[in-house]
Amino acid sequence: MANTIELAKAYVPLLDEVYKLASLTSDLDGAPELVTQGANANELVIPMLDMQGLGDYSRNGGYVDGDVTLKNETVKCNFDRGRMFTVDTMDDLETAGIAFGRLAGEFIRTKVVPELDAFRFASYAGKTGITSTSGALADGAAVIAALRTAITQMDEAEVPIDQRYLYITPTLHGLVQDMDTTKSREVFQRFAMIRDVPQTRFYTAIEQKDGKTSGEEAGGYAVATGGKEINFMVIHKPAVIQFQKHVAPKIIDPGVNQSGDAYKFGYRNVGIADAYQNKVAGIYLHHKA
Repeated sequence: MANTIELAKAYVPLLDEVYKLASLTSDLDGAPELVTQGANANELVIPMLDMQGLGDYSRNGGYVDGDVTLKNETVKCNFDRGRMFTVDTMDDLETAGIAFGRLAGEFIRTKVVPELDAFRFASYAGKTGITSTSGALADGAAVIAALRTAITQMDEAEVPIDQRYLYITPTLHGLVQDMDTTKSREVFQRFAMIRDVPQTRFYTAIEQKDGKTSGEEAGGYAVATGGKEINFMVIHKPAVIQFQKHVAPKIIDPGVNQSGDAYKFGYRNVGIADAYQNKVAGIYLHHKA
């Protein structure tokens, strides 16, 4: 049993590192101290703050009383996915430990992270009330014009300039960089961070495979019917509700495996990707027609 514990200690930190290096949306993760556990396993409790505006000050009566409302809103997790893998002991020995040793890291990097990113972008793109526009962006000038429109839209909506993150396909980002002009450099300076997102993770809607029905055994995700390819998104970090409530990598040693002489690696991820309804102006979407 001690070996199992030591094995878990060796692998879990690596899993965390893989996620942080590979995920394109991890920068949007909310502060965990702001979220408490909900009454049910798939719930999160998030504090919502609202207050009244200014009133007339009276030299005789003084201040007008104002109300501050702080309420806890319960939101349900909308991402709950997992897998369990089995690696026979002999297979692992014959590959010098590579069969099992590389499984966890490769699974996180190549399967979990791309789907998590795609799910988050699709969730924000499908949120009611965000600014959404479409069109072809054939060259760098067109991309700059579209980004300028997004910036102006957010400025007019009084979205704070800090923590505006630009997520854009490498192709469009490259078109602007190839211009190498003052105009192109200036438009990028209006964003706190820029992330290149492969088109394979960048859709307005995705379909998640259940991994067990016919034709879906491979699991993972694909663009949904009616889903569009995203050109770029501008996301103000405080506008989104993004938390991972439960991330559970599980390692079972052959010595305690009741069903066979094999290692088992299980992984489950429960979280949420949503947006505050009063902050939807902080999400700007531009997708292909």
